[in-house]
Amino acid sequence: NAGRVAALLEFSRGHFPAGTQPRLLDVGAGLGVFPSRLKEAGWRCTALDPDERAARHAREVIGIEAVTGDFMRIDTSSLGTFDVVTFNKVLEHVEDPVAMLARARPLLAPGGFIYLEVPDGEAAAAEGPGREEFFIEHHHVFSPASAALLAVRAGFSPLLTQRLREPSSKFTLRVFAARS
Repeated sequence: NAGRVAALLEFSRGHFPAGTQPRLLDVGAGLGVFPSRLKEAGWRCTALDPDERAARHAREVIGIEAVTGDFMRIDTSSLGTFDVVTFNKVLEHVEDPVAMLARARPLLAPGGFIYLEVPDGEAAAAEGPGREEFFIEHHHVFSPASAALLAVRAGFSPLLTQRLREPSSKFTLRVFAARS
């Protein structure tokens, strides 16, 4: 999460007016480590997770807003708008990642962007099919081109795609994209 936070802070530097606290929605927040670190950096964060225990942890331990629910089924109009909506290692787990990502469009404030991380299957393939990027619970793996196409099909314009190998040895793609 340290690298993820650093990448988001670096990309957003100068993106928002000085003195503002960017508002972030982290879809599939889990235990909330990522939004917790961004809260420490001065961001206003909301965690969204289908597990009530994770949402309660975010509220009671981390001290951030948290919503329990399935992002594809909840009434997102009650959430408000956000400067950044993030999907960290989420979209590979759903059958229709385009539909899920498209649901984020109305949640973005003017000038906002999405940040997503997905497994880089193209890079992992060179090391064989036994890699974590190809786990059975992953419905999809991506290449830089397919990750960018995912954003485009969901109504976004890719701004930056980064390919990296995490300290855990996972191959990952990061995509920053704005509403088209």
